[in-house]
Amino acid sequence: MRLLILGGTIFLGRHLVAAALARGHAVTLVNRGQHNPDLFPDVDKLRGDRTVSLAALAGRQWDAVIDTSGYVPRVVRLAAATLADRVAHYTFISSLSVYADPSRPGVDETSPVGRIDDPTTEEITGESYGPLKALCEQAAEAALPGRTLVIRPGLIVGPYDPTDRFTYWPRRVAQGGEVLAPGRPGYETQIIDARDLAAWTLDMVEARRVGVYNATGPATPLTLGEALATSRAVSGSDATVTWVDEAFLLEQGAQPWTELPLWVPESDPAMAGFNKFSIDRALAAGLTFRPLTDTVSDTLAWDATRDPATPPRAGLTREREAEMLKAWHTQRGEREV
Repeated sequence: MRLLILGGTIFLGRHLVAAALARGHAVTLVNRGQHNPDLFPDVDKLRGDRTVSLAALAGRQWDAVIDTSGYVPRVVRLAAATLADRVAHYTFISSLSVYADPSRPGVDETSPVGRIDDPTTEEITGESYGPLKALCEQAAEAALPGRTLVIRPGLIVGPYDPTDRFTYWPRRVAQGGEVLAPGRPGYETQIIDARDLAAWTLDMVEARRVGVYNATGPATPLTLGEALATSRAVSGSDATVTWVDEAFLLEQGAQPWTELPLWVPESDPAMAGFNKFSIDRALAAGLTFRPLTDTVSDTLAWDATRDPATPPRAGLTREREAEMLKAWHTQRGEREV
């Protein structure tokens, strides 16, 4: 298969390229060459800024395209229109953030998506990100009706994750000592290894599947307690986990999802379904998941290769964690940390 990937050098994109090459596909990348330009030296690379022009695609044909880097509808509309007569199939990587109401468990692909007052805005914020992704989906389908696959991932994790939103936990547990964890061990969360997402995306592209699919995991509920216990077992650390009441954390100004990744307060009814999206359709279409031990082990191995001087993009600092643990123990009349 002749496959064009818009992006292809950051996180999910690089896993898609690696998996596609392993399957024997002929891969072309188009990007600005600003991130990891030396990756995949034998791959056909076209340089261009997709926000301005895709002239680099002129005169070329592909069997399919995977768009990993579309965030605003104008840019996706430009790509889809440019490629409408040059590809047979268009895959757009979207997000579960498109949904308007995550207040109930089981949100599926038929649920309403968010809307934005100014659909022409290109300012990406926490409020605009989801609705803009939804408009991007619509732009792709409008340009290639009946030939578009939309995949809505949840939190993508694993090696090369630039966000640290999952990496924080295996790293912190591996460091040992007392680890602050939010809420309770039974808190459910959802993640998907980038390699599992990449492999399944290619399966769907090869089969020319169309329509919309939620894509997160695992197939059965995953608890935060299980994720931390797995991290401890894999790393062999002496970490002990202290579960801190979420009301206390909020009083301390702890930031859900950023300072304490994977967690949003259960006391917030508007987010009651945030980590409980339905993936029945993707499971029926063959989505599978590797063991969590593999994801944790490989994430730790990759993380160990990074520059330790680079500050993480998510998670508590050790100083902030120690302060909150001390305050928590003091409030409970326990020993100081």
